[in-house]
Parts: sequence; C-alpha cells; structure tokens
Amino acid sequence: MATPWSTAGHLLELIRTGQANTRTELQSVTGLSRSTVGQRLDQLFAAGWLREAAGGPSTGGRPSVRLEFDPGHAVVLAADLDTTHARAAVLDLAGGVLAERAGVLLIDDGPEPVLDRLAAWFAGLLAAAGAAPSAVCGVGLSLPGPVDWTSGRVVRPPIMPGWDGYPVPERTQESLNRHAGVDTAVPVLVDNDANLMGLGEQRGAFADCSTFVLVKVSTGIGAGVVIDGGVFRGVDGGAGDLGHIRLHDQQDAHCMCGSYGCLAAVASGRALAGRLAALGVPAESAADVRALLDAGSPDAVRLAREAGKRCGEVLATVVTLLNPGVLMIAGDLAETHFVTGVRELLYQRALPRATRNLQVVTSRLGERAALAGATAMVVEHLYAPDQADARLAAARPSRPTAGENL
Repeated sequence: MATPWSTAGHLLELIRTGQANTRTELQSVTGLSRSTVGQRLDQLFAAGWLREAAGGPSTGGRPSVRLEFDPGHAVVLAADLDTTHARAAVLDLAGGVLAERAGVLLIDDGPEPVLDRLAAWFAGLLAAAGAAPSAVCGVGLSLPGPVDWTSGRVVRPPIMPGWDGYPVPERTQESLNRHAGVDTAVPVLVDNDANLMGLGEQRGAFADCSTFVLVKVSTGIGAGVVIDGGVFRGVDGGAGDLGHIRLHDQQDAHCMCGSYGCLAAVASGRALAGRLAALGVPAESAADVRALLDAGSPDAVRLAREAGKRCGEVLATVVTLLNPGVLMIAGDLAETHFVTGVRELLYQRALPRATRNLQVVTSRLGERAALAGATAMVVEHLYAPDQADARLAAARPSRPTAGENL
C-alpha cells in the first residue's frame, strides 16, 4: 500500500506549500529513500513543474539546492463576470497578471453571447501576453450567482436570466477552441464570485486565518466563506447567499429573486440606487451609488450607513455561528459609510465572545480579488496530489504491448 507521501504528486504538494523544499527535507518528511525521492522528482522535472534555485540550508558542505514550483511553466485564463461588466486576464500559476482587460459585458445578454465575447477577449489577451494556446492549463470563471461547483452550472440565479442549468464549462471550452485555439480538454472551473473573492483575499493576505468570511456588496449581496483553507460551498453551491435572508420588518421590499423582505432588496447597491432615484438623486447602479458616496452626497451617505446597519444585523448571526477571525467587506460599497454601519450594529448585536478576536476589514485586492481566487482554484485543483499524479500518468508514453514494434 502506498504511504501518505509516496507519489510524485504528494512531493509536489510538499514543495508547493513550503513544507519541504530540498531533497533532504523530502526524505525526512516522507520517509522515502534518496533514490525513490530522486525518481519522483525526475517525473516532476520532466513535466516542467519544478525548478531549482540556490539558497537551501547548508549542513556544513555546499548549500543544498532549493526546489520550487515553477509558476511560469503554464498559464491560467481567469475572468470575473459581474452584471454589467467583466474583467479577464492571463496569469501565471502564482497569480501574476501577464495581460488583462476590463470592459462592458452584460450578463443579461445570456450565456452564449457572453461566453463567445469572453473567448474573443482571451484570444487577444493570449497574444498580448505572448502565450501560446498550448500553454493554457486551466480556466477559472467567476459568476454573480449560485454555482454547483462539481458541474460548473449556475443554479437558479436571481440576476442571471437564461443561465440556470446552462453548461458553462462545456460552452466555454468550445468557444475558447474556436476563438483562441485552446484545446477543448483544458478544464474549466466555475464558482460564485463571492467564493472566489474570498479565496483570493484569504490566500493573499490572511492565509493563517482558519475561518475567513468575505461579504460582497454590489448589485446584490453574497458571502464567501473559507474554512481551514477550503471554500465552504454547502450541498450544491448555495452557501453564503446572505442577500436572500429575510428581514422581519421589510415585507414590502420586493427582491429580484421574486420574494419580499430580502436583505438585498433593502441594503444592496441596486436597492440604494433605487432609493436615491426616488429622492431625485440620479442613480441607476451600485457604481453610481459609489460615485455619489465618493462625492460626499448627504443622501447617499445616510442611506449607505443605514444599509450597513441592516447588513450588520444579519452578520451578527453569521459571526456568532462561524466565529471568524476576519470579516471582510468588499464590492462597490467597501471603503464607504456602509462599513461604518456594519461595524456599529455588528458589535452591538453579537456577543463579545464572538467578536473578541474578530478583524473587520475591507478588500486588499480590490477589482482583482476574484481573478486571484479563480487562479488559486485552478492551480490548487490541477496540482493537488491525485490530479497531479493522474496528469503525469496521462502524459507518460504508453508501453508497447507484446507484438508491437519497439
């Protein structure tokens, strides 16, 4: 039976995560012999996944050679689709942006035209990055609705007409092949935007936080929860849908989901835009609300703080249930009076025990948070031990059977 750290994929995991970065350390951690470690590393070097660098610890002789995961041996295509715009990029495996584009892309247009336009964007970005289509190892997509991660399909999204149950991964593969020449076997992974923002932010600045919650407040309201290093998605991708928690005293507030009294119908950027417009203040979107807040509009400031307090009521329960170390507010209403309102109600309503070690912060990565999360999702999936071993086996030349020419 294989030992827990016996395969090339497991050695790669140790190296990628910094648990062991020299041959000696790998032998010590795994208990494998020097020759077995060497054979496994030969597989990883042959695949182009590792590189050597000086700087390992010295034991009295010459310094050991340090082993590193090579982030430049392939690229990831990542895109963050919001309701009215999108951001797409070609990134290396460490999340470094090689080429990037942002622009108008209306989710309401439906999946086929949106994914076709996105594939055309990627074709141009690959050329701008100087990356061949064959260098693409995976694609990560962030969508503004609930996603069943295992299938990559959107599940009953309230603000994505025409997307429910649509085969997003398969259609993306076909479009990328047609527009950019990317092999249709390249995996496409899809997740909710708040999940990927949470993953990107947690990996980037709060990797030691075992329970991390990100709340995105933009057109709608959603949360991404990262527990013990993994995204908590629930049974079918519905975890974190804070925007559709009902408020007891807002039964007249009609939500995009069709129900009444949802938090998003009261405290989202879309809801604030509607309330401002009713007061005669020109606003149609969450971005408009943010612009008014940046300009110091008294009505926008007042309504944003009230909305933050309503969100804080809900988050008091979330914090009491999960006891996170970090609660991050992101999206169009981060860095505004909305966050002041959240803090005010959260600390009033939640038990001091639940908030004693809590940091309430705003986004560190800004508009690139979901891109960072999408890249991390792809890399951590493709280079996990089992996946890595399967990919190495698939790339290995098959042995000739009896009777075949050698």
